[in-house]
Amino acid sequence: MGKDCKLYYGTAGESAVGNLTELEKAKDVKLNLGAGEAEVGTRANGGWEASAQTRKTLSIDFDIPVDTSDAAYTAIKAAYLAGTMICLAALTGANDAAGSEGPMGDFAIIDFPREEPLGDEATISVTAKLHSFTEWCVVSV
Repeated sequence: MGKDCKLYYGTAGESAVGNLTELEKAKDVKLNLGAGEAEVGTRANGGWEASAQTRKTLSIDFDIPVDTSDAAYTAIKAAYLAGTMICLAALTGANDAAGSEGPMGDFAIIDFPREEPLGDEATISVTAKLHSFTEWCVVSV
C-alpha cells in the first residue's frame, strides 16, 4: 500500500539509508523511473525495429505543506534556493524494516511551486531530479 511507503532526506553525499530522516509530511509521492532508448535494429531482424535501453532516468515528485518550522521543508527549500543537492531515498517501507527497497541518491530540486488554494493548506509541489545515484537500497536487518 502506498501509505506504507516512505520518503527520506538527508545531507548530500550520505551513503547509509539508515542515517536519513523520514519526510513525514510528504503527500502524493510519485517515483518516476525511465530510460533512454537506442535503435539497434539490423537487416537480420526481418524488418522489425529493435530497441535497447540506454541511460536510466529518475525523478521524484511530491507535495509538502508550507511549514517554516518543519526541518524537512526548510532543508528542501534551502537546497532549491542555493541550487545545491539533497539526498533522497524513496522506499517501500521504513529504512529499518527488512525488505524495504528503493532508490537513493543526491537530487537537485528543480521545481518548487507554491499552491495557495482558498479552502486548503498551502503546499509545495516538489520535483526532484537525480544528480548522482547512490544505490538501489534493499534493507536487511
